[in-house]
Amino acid sequence: MRNIILFLCFFSSTQLYAQTTVDDMDTQILMKLEHSRTNTQTHILRTISDANNYVNAAIPISMFVAGIADHNKDLRQNALYVASSAASTALLNFAVKQIFKRHRPFEVHATLTPVYKPGGYSFPSGHTSLSFATATALSRVYPKWYVIVPVFLWAGSVGYSRMYLGVHNPSDVLTGAALGIGTASALSFIRP
Repeated sequence: MRNIILFLCFFSSTQLYAQTTVDDMDTQILMKLEHSRTNTQTHILRTISDANNYVNAAIPISMFVAGIADHNKDLRQNALYVASSAASTALLNFAVKQIFKRHRPFEVHATLTPVYKPGGYSFPSGHTSLSFATATALSRVYPKWYVIVPVFLWAGSVGYSRMYLGVHNPSDVLTGAALGIGTASALSFIRP
């Protein structure tokens, strides 16, 4: 019994130390980004962040419409794969947010000033997870450099924008990217 108590004490103190270390690194990165903001960068990155949900919806819709117009069953199936990857990621993201209920960085650290104040929980980043799910699905459907490079540049830009705008911690963004990549990879069986 004593060994179990010692283990639990050690585990909880190690977990607390790890969480504090991650939180400290997140805060330092966000402070550096906040101090480097310019009006032009802020405008560009806010536009990227705001456009993300429309882009994630427009891609599979466009693919599906093109598949109908061209009588291309594979294109319609690929559209279903991209849409399913994004929708499943959104559901998983929502579930994880409800489990962890991590507050936004500006709610926890009064020294941080976001560009705007979204609602909801912070962990993981929904924008990032959706953009990486779409990028992963598209790169699996069209494994060509001229598809892979732009879609992952877009997804990376979305993730960076969420940190730059001060609405997500870097750990939220990294976890969101992993969630999106993992979900799209797991659903690759939907492809033709």
